[in-house]
Parts: sequence; structure tokens; C-alpha cells
Amino acid sequence: MPPRWPRKPDRKTDVAFRRLDDRMTFATHVALFLASNSGLWFVRILKDAGWIWAPWVTGLWFAGLVAHGVYIFA
Repeated sequence: MPPRWPRKPDRKTDVAFRRLDDRMTFATHVALFLASNSGLWFVRILKDAGWIWAPWVTGLWFAGLVAHGVYIFA
């Protein structure tokens, strides 16, 4: 059951709704990061591929995720 909001949500004027929306978006980004990178590394290890770009993709994406987290929670 989705959460109920006591009033009509408006992202521009309702600070509490914006905070909740930002945190849900961050949680979605974390889930996408975990799913994508676990699949990337699984295939890399399974095929014994010498993908030198895989650590860079993971590292840069993680750095972006940390920056997003700092922006949301700080």
C-alpha cells in the first residue's frame, strides 16, 4: 500500500514532500547501482573477461552516488 499524504503534494512548496521524494529517488538510484554493478561484475568474473573499464565504471558511478547522497542528506 503506497504511503498516504495528508494534503495534495506539491514539490515546489511542500518541503516535507520534497524531502521524501528526494530520499525515494536516492533509494532508487542505489538499487539501480547495486543491480547493474553486481551484474557487470558477475559477467566479468564468469566470462573471465579482462574488462579494464569495469572498475572505472563502478568507481565513477559510486562517486556520483556518494555526491548525490551528500546533496540529499547534508
